[in-house]
Amino acid sequence: MNEVQAIKDRRHIERIKQSLHGRDLLLFTLGINVGLRISDLLALTVGDLRDKDAVTITEGKTRKTRTFTLNGAAKDAISTLIPADASDSDYVFPSRKSCAAKGNKPISRVQAYRILNDAIARAGLDGVYTSFGAHSLRKTFGYFAYESGVDIALLMRVLNHSSQRETLRYIGIEAAEVANVYHAVNL
Repeated sequence: MNEVQAIKDRRHIERIKQSLHGRDLLLFTLGINVGLRISDLLALTVGDLRDKDAVTITEGKTRKTRTFTLNGAAKDAISTLIPADASDSDYVFPSRKSCAAKGNKPISRVQAYRILNDAIARAGLDGVYTSFGAHSLRKTFGYFAYESGVDIALLMRVLNHSSQRETLRYIGIEAAEVANVYHAVNL
């Protein structure tokens, strides 16, 4: 399996946001602002998010309980992009193929991947992000948290990693820092 990239440029984030709307914009915005794995993000219901400051879930992969805070960008996206008439039991990212006969279902991981890669292409960034997937949203969250000064030990805990080295590799910092050492020693 190829390792996916984080988005490391705020201008690229804005370009991608401009290429999305509705449910798909909400997927991208929440993904980069809460740092959940895509399977946990897709499992959210309207009632999990509506009028909340913090959300507690049980992670699918680890089965651990996790609480995350909704920042301003996440709250704005929730209030403007979730339809007012949506029921609390509705999935936040409903599949358009869902119908009364099949029941309420979220989009699949494959569909999330398609949505995000189509947005990358529409934003003209498919040459920049050649290895982009739904997990890139979580990595983007981690990268910007680290860049904003979040202590690596705390970020490791937020991402539920077992070591700081794993967290640095995960968000793509280690390779960039090594390259910067070589650039700094320009004798």
